[in-house]
Amino acid sequence: MPSQPLPPEESKKQMNTGLGSALWLAVQLVWDMGWIIAIPAVVLGFGGAYLDKRAHTAPLFILLGLALAISVSSFVIARQMKAIIKRRF
Repeated sequence: MPSQPLPPEESKKQMNTGLGSALWLAVQLVWDMGWIIAIPAVVLGFGGAYLDKRAHTAPLFILLGLALAISVSSFVIARQMKAIIKRRF
């Protein structure tokens, strides 16, 4: 006799249990956070370098761009972590 499908919440619980899914979740988190950190750093860093070159202000805008990138990345990562903690616990 074929078994009946589980309700969505039970199916999700079964998928989220076990070492394999925990490992996959960790890999996915690291990958996502890498992009969250890299994209603002590259865009704002190169934008700052461009502005420094145009305005002849040496490291001013590149440092401001990198500081802004750190701030943006930290904010986005904090929001993601709150959502993950809320969802998992």
